[in-house]
Amino acid sequence: MTTQWGQRIATSVLEGFANYRSTFTYITLGAKKRFEEACWLDVQQASMDRINLYDDAVAAVTDCLTEEVAQGYDSLSVWKEAKRCYAALIRSRTDGELAETFFNSIFCRIFRHYEIKPENLFVFSTQPKVKAADEASIILSYRPAFGLVKMVDRILVDCNFNIPYADRRQDVVNIIRTAQQQLGFVFADSKDMEIDIIRSVFFRNKAAYLVGRIRIRENTKPFIIALMNNEQEGIYVDALITDPDEVSIIFSFTRSYFMVDAPVPAAFIAFLQDLLPWKQRYELYNSIGFYKHGKTEFYRDFVQHLTKTDDQFVIAPGVRGMVMIAFTLPSSQTVFKVIKDNIAPQKEVNKETVKKKYYLVKMHDRVGRMADTQEFSHFVFPKARFHPELLAELLAEAPSVVRVVDDSVIIDHLYTERRMIPLNLYIKDATEQQLEAVLDDFGNAIKQLAAANIFPGDMLLKNFGVTRHGRVVFYDYDEICYLTECNFRQIPPPRFPEDEMAAEPWYSVGANDVFPEEFAIFIFADVRIRKCFTDLHGELFAASYWQRIQKVIRENQVVDVFPYRRKQRLARRLS
Repeated sequence: MTTQWGQRIATSVLEGFANYRSTFTYITLGAKKRFEEACWLDVQQASMDRINLYDDAVAAVTDCLTEEVAQGYDSLSVWKEAKRCYAALIRSRTDGELAETFFNSIFCRIFRHYEIKPENLFVFSTQPKVKAADEASIILSYRPAFGLVKMVDRILVDCNFNIPYADRRQDVVNIIRTAQQQLGFVFADSKDMEIDIIRSVFFRNKAAYLVGRIRIRENTKPFIIALMNNEQEGIYVDALITDPDEVSIIFSFTRSYFMVDAPVPAAFIAFLQDLLPWKQRYELYNSIGFYKHGKTEFYRDFVQHLTKTDDQFVIAPGVRGMVMIAFTLPSSQTVFKVIKDNIAPQKEVNKETVKKKYYLVKMHDRVGRMADTQEFSHFVFPKARFHPELLAELLAEAPSVVRVVDDSVIIDHLYTERRMIPLNLYIKDATEQQLEAVLDDFGNAIKQLAAANIFPGDMLLKNFGVTRHGRVVFYDYDEICYLTECNFRQIPPPRFPEDEMAAEPWYSVGANDVFPEEFAIFIFADVRIRKCFTDLHGELFAASYWQRIQKVIRENQVVDVFPYRRKQRLARRLS
């Protein structure tokens, strides 16, 4: 009977996974048409729909198992057999690692993350390593046998768009000229040069990307062509990116997930790691939309990291939060965040509100300015790795979700996030040149968030971080809201001289009222820094600026936010 039930469980799980993958692929493949037809609002909706698919699929399979095999579906012996049967069923799939994660999700939903052992589920992957044939199946290779012009033109034609290029000849010239400027002698009519491009086009927001590499002898460089649709004349090449750091920003954890058809996900990841060797596998799986498997990869990396290190988890650097306890392992690049049971009264939020805010960020276009987070349940840590001060704070501030069981610390709900330098600490140690650059980027971050209909709420410097690329990123979401929910007002002039001296304002203040004139004083205590920021982005202190952005959003205009610097955009003739 155990074998029979195990087989039924395995079959049900695989059927649920196949349905999930089918719908995921259907939404993903629709990205090409949405790009061609410039349906930008549909792009945003499709992105949200796809994110919700996984949890819905897991819930459906779990409900099905509860009904179909109620007599033994929660027996560990049955699930050991189910795992064995499932491993055999997925052996021929090209997305086996994703199928394993789906099985794990079902198991953890039923057993509430207990009994996580290799004999019960796929703690470690059983999938074979990527073969050369797997990688070959996902790429198109080009050589300049008949010259650079014909080769580059072929790359653009092979995208198979159903609308024309606005001026393909100019695009080809721009690509060759820019490549030669950036790469020098590497990009030439050489029999040693080869360009490999992933067959599937990467779509995100209002752009499409051709992702590949240039190989010449032992040297490899990334090669990304950014395409836009101007909605009147057709498609055009907007940028060519060959610098590894710039490519890394395009695949940043602060960006929305790409829509890209990946029939062999592991081969895609292997190719991308060749371009970005410093990026972790889980980050790359996240970037192409498989963020649930990204969690699996993260957990595996985390377990391995613990075996190779001996430092302790400590409270994360920066100002202590009133809503979250943030802690980190100094040897890692991850911050763990736990919602406090008793949130400070000046913060008008509760636990459920905070969770909704984090969900909003997960679903929304992050425009390169909000850190992606991963949500975990029943995360198990070794108790010995916790600094006593941190463990005491966790038990005191979040006892409903933190408990010590034998030699383990179990946290029932937490978020993980990439560690950055808090902006207030970065500014403290910055040179004059660094200060001006980071303040300029801080202003750009606020503007780009606004363009995406996001208002940070609490814009204090401590709520923003600085990445290794020097980019400013927002990461504290407990007061985040849609920009269109705010009522931006100018402070009315005082009625009498005494008004300015009064303890209370002489004007009414509604629940959603925001007075940008006050930003400068609240954000920048240091007058010198305040003046520097005002010189760079003084318009942010005027209610009229924010009202103009709201008007654009309410007219359903989707603003361009580029994942590369504007000076990298290629010049082109406009009719």
